[in-house]
Amino acid sequence: MGKVLMLYASMTGNTELMAEIIAEVVENRGHEVVTKTFDLDSIDVEELLEYDGVLVGTYSWDDGELPYEAEDFYEELDDVDITGKIVGVFGSGDSFYDSYGGASQMMGERFKEKQANLVAERLIVDLEPDKEDVVRCQQFAETFCETIEG
Repeated sequence: MGKVLMLYASMTGNTELMAEIIAEVVENRGHEVVTKTFDLDSIDVEELLEYDGVLVGTYSWDDGELPYEAEDFYEELDDVDITGKIVGVFGSGDSFYDSYGGASQMMGERFKEKQANLVAERLIVDLEPDKEDVVRCQQFAETFCETIEG
């Protein structure tokens, strides 16, 4: 099957939990998942070209901003042609803020600008995933897999 890159940034563990749920579904569908975190792993944007699909998760910092550790990746997307690359964007946010899930929305818009084949839904969960959110994460992963397999 396919080879999938899972990239994420998580401060409180909420986005990490989402990444784990999504990765489990993707692996159960027979795809290989390589997981990297923005804060611990070096990520070269050219690396995106080596994968059949890319999943990017990020929490929203402050009033919907990208977290510091994801900023370089966001900027460096200018340096790579990912036209048609299958990408899914997810993350956690806090509905207390005016810009709920702003970082995930920004990342999704960036991939759209780069003409990636973006999974339609940008999955955003309010703080820690509850039981309904777990199901949403699983459905998001299934849609991502269907896109790769399609």
